[in-house]
Amino acid sequence: MAHYQRTNQKTQPMNIGIIGAGHIGSALAVRLTDLGHSVYIANSRGPETLQDLAQKTGATPVTAEEAARRGSDFIVVTIPLEKIPDLPKNLFEGVPAEVPIIDTSNYYPMLRDGRIEELETGDLTESGWVQQHLGRPVVKVFNNIFAEHLEKNGKPAGTPGRIGLPVASDDAAAKQKVMALVEELGFDALDGGTMRESWRQQPGGPIYCNDLPADQVREHLQSLGTERTEAQHQEFLANQAKAEQAMQAQGIKLK
Repeated sequence: MAHYQRTNQKTQPMNIGIIGAGHIGSALAVRLTDLGHSVYIANSRGPETLQDLAQKTGATPVTAEEAARRGSDFIVVTIPLEKIPDLPKNLFEGVPAEVPIIDTSNYYPMLRDGRIEELETGDLTESGWVQQHLGRPVVKVFNNIFAEHLEKNGKPAGTPGRIGLPVASDDAAAKQKVMALVEELGFDALDGGTMRESWRQQPGGPIYCNDLPADQVREHLQSLGTERTEAQHQEFLANQAKAEQAMQAQGIKLK
């Protein structure tokens, strides 16, 4: 399988823990090992069920706790939103505060997650809800690109049409580290603002899974504004409901 190889300045090999071995987790494992990083990947069923994935990606299968402990440079949480509350409560115990925790999750109430009241009312953004459950600041990224495109569509910096990915967090230092990782993976990283502003990259909006170049992503971020209005919230929810209905009609299952 051909992958985009890094052509930018080389970074030092890093240790990255990935909690979740679904489509996004697997795509990141492939790309990050390609780039020379050590990847430790976990799922809910145990390391012994990940041997095929390990062979395909070069990642080391571990428990969730071990992925958190060994991911000394980055930890990626990429599990269905509904499963976030099931993670061990002490998962990040002993993990230094400066290690960025990346959240890739999206809210699919019809096909997978059921109704989550705080997300229906707009009291919290999706990653704000995750952050509350994890008890640690998170960085929202990789939620608005298809896994196959994440794995295969990275391009060297300066390539025309290079896909832009917004990165949102309340932790400015963590955000900068994650933006550098996004660039290394072959995408233009854009500052998506704070966690409260991360609604702009959620499902139902113009930035979600449209593979837009950086200038268009930037335009959408600006035109959407920073404070989500009730009309915007309802519009995003309605668009996502239509998308889920279409997926259901095509027989697409998320569980």
